[in-house]
Amino acid sequence: MPIIDVSLLRGRSDAQLRQLIQALHDAVVDTLAVPPESVRILVREVDPRMWGSGGTTIAERRANPGQ
Repeated sequence: MPIIDVSLLRGRSDAQLRQLIQALHDAVVDTLAVPPESVRILVREVDPRMWGSGGTTIAERRANPGQ
């Protein structure tokens, strides 16, 4: 059973998340030739305050784009 685990920053619409899930599902079924019902997709939305890069959070970068 393929399990796809995706982490992304919070803020996408329900429609975007649904489209992502469908696209990932289709790609796994087509590429691995597995039964469609065996594919699991986990989407984890992370608050920008909880995602760090380069020693700062994404929320800090968004608040101070020039730094």
